[in-house]
Formats: sequence, C-alpha cells, structure tokens
Amino acid sequence: MGLLDGKVAIITGAGGGLGEAYAKLFAKEGAAIVVNDLGSTVDGSGASAAAEKVVAEIVAAGGRAVANGDDVSSMVGGRNILRSAIDSFGKVDILICNAGILRDRTFAKTSEEDWDLVLKVHLKGAYCCTLPVWKWLKDNGRPGVIILTSSTSGLFGNFGQANYGAAKAGIYGLVRVLSIEGRKYGIRVMGVAPNAITRMWADIPEIQDDERVSALRPENVAPGVLFMASDLAADHSGKVLAVSGEEIAEVRMLKAEGLHLKAPYTAKDVATHAASVFFPADPK
Repeated sequence: MGLLDGKVAIITGAGGGLGEAYAKLFAKEGAAIVVNDLGSTVDGSGASAAAEKVVAEIVAAGGRAVANGDDVSSMVGGRNILRSAIDSFGKVDILICNAGILRDRTFAKTSEEDWDLVLKVHLKGAYCCTLPVWKWLKDNGRPGVIILTSSTSGLFGNFGQANYGAAKAGIYGLVRVLSIEGRKYGIRVMGVAPNAITRMWADIPEIQDDERVSALRPENVAPGVLFMASDLAADHSGKVLAVSGEEIAEVRMLKAEGLHLKAPYTAKDVATHAASVFFPADPK
C-alpha cells in the first residue's frame, strides 16, 4: 500500500530537479502523475522533451504518468494542464505548483522584463494552475491538496533576488488566503520552501564545493512534500514548511508584543517604546 494509492497528482515543472523527484516518489507511492514542463532553460527560454523523459522513466518503473507541455503562466495553459489529468485519469486530487525560473540581478540592474517574467511564471503561474483545479474540486465536491512553492528568498530575503523574492512572498500570502477559503470545501493548501541543489544553483561555486551537496539533493526534499500531500498531514493547512535533506521546519509570520496605546500618539512615543514594537535584535 502506497501513501497515494488511487490519487492523481499534477506536478508542474516536473521535467527535472525537485519536480522530477516529487513525480517519481509520488508515482512509487501509487499516484498517477501529470508531468508538466515546457523544458525551458533556467531563465525561461527554449524548450525540450524533459517531461516526456520523466514520464518514460516512471512508466518503465511500473507507474502511471502522462506528459504535458503547457505554459503554467496562462489561464489557457492552466486549464489544459487540468484537462490532461481529467482526460487521462478521470480526476485530480493533488496539485503541486513547482514550475519556476530565475533571472537574478541586483535591484538596480533588474529590467522590467526580468521582473515581469519571473512574477508571471511563479506568482501568476500559481494562480493560473490553481484556479482550474480549485474550481474542479469545489464543483465536484471533492477534497484535495494544493501545495504551492514559496522560498526563503521571499520569506527572509536574499541578495540579488528582488523579483524572485517578491513572487515567493506573494505565494506565502496566497497559501494563507486559500487555506481559509478551502476549509468549507475540504481543500488543504500548504506551502513548501525547498532547499536543494538543482540546475538553478548549479553555477554557484560555493555550492559546488559544499560538503552538504549529497544531503541537499532534490530526492531528499521529496519525502517532506510527500508527507504534505498525503493523509499523514490531514490536520495541517495554511502552513509553510522549509524542507531539505537537513531539516524540516514550519516557517511563520509573527508579530512582536507591540506597543498598546490609545491615539493620539507621537513618533517619539514609538521611539521610546521601541523595545516593545520590535523583536529583539539578532545577536551578532
């Protein structure tokens, strides 16, 4: 018995890296998989048969999978990805929005094209893929699981990734809102902030020399995402997990104790009580 026996999972960006690792593990655990991928390069250009290759490997291992090459960042693409699941397997139970690109620049060097394309693929892509699945689950009275991919770059910040970080922070907000709206329909929504060495990070010298390389393989993130998608996490929604081969931990937005007062107040009042307004400074 697999953890996902009888389930159908759509996984975007599953032609390599994290998505491929998810697809192969989910198939091993009994799910039928829609492997979506354009097969583009890291910056979003070009195309290849990456999805077909992953499907062939899943089928050769005894699993069930179909390839889909639609663009996640358009509503037509999102609807077609859902249609692949319905036409091939009759339903959908799980959606993992994993597709993404990078166009890293310091903020002053980020072009409008770099900004728009990264937000289009990550944030709009989450919308375009989630909405058709959401409506199908809701209209058919079926429970489901939606996992959106955030990042520590958006949750904590990272140099040179203003566009990527903004998109991933937006996904955190989407997870929180959809988890509230999904309660009445039995739709669980979670976020994952994965830490793995994929082709997105392959050119970073520090990582290539890192002794932690084997621990940070995509295959070591996949079990945490499997947990999130399975009934083992049935009591969890609206939460974001940072997942790697080294740790799994929930990431939350928190509020400090705060200054409780009655208006009017002055800017100097805030400064005087700054210790209550702000969290303690991080030790240096």
